[in-house]
Amino acid sequence: MFFSWLKRYMPRGIYGRAALILLLPVVILQLVVTVIFAQRNYEGVTTQMTTTVLREVALVLNVAAEAPSAEAIAPLVRQRLSPLMMQVAPVMPDDLKTQNELSWYDYSGRVMIQLFQDRLKGFQTLDLTEPSLVHLVTDTDNGPIRISFDRRRISASNPHQLFVYTFTFGFLMTLISFIYLRNQLRPIKRLARAAEAFGRGRHVPYSPAGAVELRAAGSAFLDMRTRIERHIEQRTLMLSGVSHDLRTPLTRMRLGLSMLDDEEAGPLLQDVDDMQRMLDEFLNFAKGAAEGEFEKLDPHVLLKDAVAKAQQAGRNVTLLPREGDGAGTIRLRKVAILRAVDNLISNAVRYGTKAEVSVLLTEKTLRIRVEDDGPGIPEERRQEAVRPFSRLDPARNQNKGGSVGLGLAITTDIARAHGGVLRLGVSDRLGGLRADIVIAR
Repeated sequence: MFFSWLKRYMPRGIYGRAALILLLPVVILQLVVTVIFAQRNYEGVTTQMTTTVLREVALVLNVAAEAPSAEAIAPLVRQRLSPLMMQVAPVMPDDLKTQNELSWYDYSGRVMIQLFQDRLKGFQTLDLTEPSLVHLVTDTDNGPIRISFDRRRISASNPHQLFVYTFTFGFLMTLISFIYLRNQLRPIKRLARAAEAFGRGRHVPYSPAGAVELRAAGSAFLDMRTRIERHIEQRTLMLSGVSHDLRTPLTRMRLGLSMLDDEEAGPLLQDVDDMQRMLDEFLNFAKGAAEGEFEKLDPHVLLKDAVAKAQQAGRNVTLLPREGDGAGTIRLRKVAILRAVDNLISNAVRYGTKAEVSVLLTEKTLRIRVEDDGPGIPEERRQEAVRPFSRLDPARNQNKGGSVGLGLAITTDIARAHGGVLRLGVSDRLGGLRADIVIAR
């Protein structure tokens, strides 16, 4: 619960999370090393070297105190303290600066300034703008003087090299690790694409690769896909065989009934027709959503043809004007989508007086909507309505044509095979059932 708020800021993709796992420890380690080195090592070395220079400056000031004037300080220092290699010069009041000067990245310079302020009596300014020289201005009995000496005597040379090396090699190692990790994650993405494609009814070639665990997961997926395909094939062959075997006795019954009087044969012929229709629906259900191949189709043109065929069949169906400005193509199984839309239109005109079809295509989704003015389906029974062989007698009038309850089940399978869903609701326009097939692009 304490870290639940972090989930909103965490990367959602596996590459982003892997990069975070790689970068976070490296960055934290570099920051810790930098802080520890700057505070313990670098600051300590600078303090020690500055303390040594302060002793030398104290010697220079002692000599300067013996000089009779400001102009005599420099020759006297060169005569007595030449091994210190410090240049001394008087500072005119007009040239005297009141503010220390250093670069923004000069960490050791801040340490030096603080030490001079605390330990050197008469300290005024410290000029560190030149990378190789230090200019110290301090007060004496003869006025302010400038003491110049080599920067290497007071701080470590090239202290930034450690930071440069740390960040450079840290970046290179992170880049190498990320490339290696990307190669390890690539089989996971391939497995995800194969599983997603199989869920949409497409068979994408896939071979296990990567680490041992990934190969085991890939092999398990292949076994599962093979078993599911075998099961679907067996179900299709079984129902197709049963439907084919039953057609022969139905044909003999139809021939036998044709020899009887119309009054006696009429009801029986109606029963035979109902049985024939049930067999056709069983066969369509057995075929499922795997009929046809995926192809790029314009959904507006496809639905226009579907509505035109329904109108030719005498159904009271209307195609509404295009919604939005979406255009383009989407990968669909043409035969399967036409069957799904035809099932929805058939249900709409069977249990209502008219149907309306609309298409909405956006950048992310395709929505096919069929509405009717019939009695609709109660909300608590909509999940039951999409189950195979489910009949909702209170919501549907069974006297208007026989049904085995497979229309919505077939439509649901087709929508799922395209990576979408079938949503049932109440039509705001007509007041009956609203059926939406929503497919992600």
